[in-house]
Amino acid sequence: MMSSPPDHARLREQLAAAGQEHIYTFYNSLATAERDRLDAQVASIDWSLVQELVETIVKRPRSCVRPGTLEPAPYFPHHPADRETEEKYRLAHRRGEELLRQGKVAAFVVAGGQGTRLGCPGPKGTLPVTPVRSKPLFQCFAEFIRAWESRCGRAIAFYIMTSPANHAATVAFWTQQRYFGLGDDQVMFFPQAMLPAVDFAGKVLLESPASLALCPNGHGGSLLALHKSGSLADMARRGIEQISYFQVDNPLVRCLDPVFIGLHDLAAADMSSKMLPKACGKEKVGTFCLADGKLTVIEYSDLPEALAEQRCPDGTLRFSAGSIALHVLRRDFVERLGAGGFALPYHRAEKKVSCLDLPSGRLLHPAQPNAVKLETFIFDALPLARRSIIYEADRQDEFAPIKQLEGVDSLRSSQEITVARNAAWLEAAGVKVPRQPDGVPDCVIEIAPSFALYPEDVRRRKHQIPPLSPGGSIYLA
Repeated sequence: MMSSPPDHARLREQLAAAGQEHIYTFYNSLATAERDRLDAQVASIDWSLVQELVETIVKRPRSCVRPGTLEPAPYFPHHPADRETEEKYRLAHRRGEELLRQGKVAAFVVAGGQGTRLGCPGPKGTLPVTPVRSKPLFQCFAEFIRAWESRCGRAIAFYIMTSPANHAATVAFWTQQRYFGLGDDQVMFFPQAMLPAVDFAGKVLLESPASLALCPNGHGGSLLALHKSGSLADMARRGIEQISYFQVDNPLVRCLDPVFIGLHDLAAADMSSKMLPKACGKEKVGTFCLADGKLTVIEYSDLPEALAEQRCPDGTLRFSAGSIALHVLRRDFVERLGAGGFALPYHRAEKKVSCLDLPSGRLLHPAQPNAVKLETFIFDALPLARRSIIYEADRQDEFAPIKQLEGVDSLRSSQEITVARNAAWLEAAGVKVPRQPDGVPDCVIEIAPSFALYPEDVRRRKHQIPPLSPGGSIYLA
């Protein structure tokens, strides 16, 4: 049954009530299809929410509310420090693998971004990233999941959150690539919601005469999108209990980590997180803290410098647990959030947004931030969890993010980290790796998940590895 087009007169009333009548400045000059497109965009927005956010966040930015007490959050170290913890990790690993074999864990990637800033015209997940075969990010995740499927003897559900801007291209890419060997019935796609960008006076910006300047509602919107898309209901039908959440920009991410999943499950936690020790006090990552006894993430800009730089007697940072957006969530916890309206707080982000000048209609490309984007963050669900644990990730083994074109967290730095990790794995197995005078590997090494998920897998397959030549490259699969 076809849905009826939105009532244009009613939409104008909603915009007038929200103080956004200018959105229809060019309406009378648009073609019918353009009018329909603009009406559909306007109808998709909750204008009462926009009006509330404009008044409370855009026009009167809220100051950071300081908790009464702020303490470092405890966490499980990556390497157990004693026999008791070592045994706990063995139990956790067995429990995590058991949940995977039972089909009770789903992988979930947030992949709504475009690769434009990285020189990739399509969705960011299509960016070629691996150092030898140039596999795209999506393929890295699919192969990791397939490797675990081989170990577990069953299919693992994979949910991919897109954005309206890249949804069709993402689905087309996966279809063209035949789902990288995964079954088309185990990969589910759905877009997240969008909110309009507004100027500093609270007026919604236009991208074109027939289109709002829309932005994703933040990675916290992924929880709402799971609900609205029917994905939570689909998970319940499949018997999935745990959701392994990660973001699209890291080719080394452990999409499924049985130790982490097991620690989370054994603790009966609602939502758990991975952390990395911060490189410095003011590193631009959130910090896990106990705020008035509640686990939360304090953004780097909100953590007082005196606390950010505070040291322990051994010289290490006291507030050291950096957030890297890796979580495990119970499905029923997300369902409970839904019953409460997914009331995560919105955050203000000042950005440069190309937009139309009104009333001239000239397209502007600002050199300085001109707009406010309104976003929710998934870590704001942590204080709502009844129980949580934090587990330390291994920076070299599982963290090589790609966020910009050059420098730190670029494609080049990600590939260098990947090669360094692979070289370390080979050397730990007794394989000679040629190195330059400065110690950098003098070869390019790519290890597919089908060959090894862990260093011990390399040791078991050492006899399959040919000699490495200086300046050469090798692909192990």
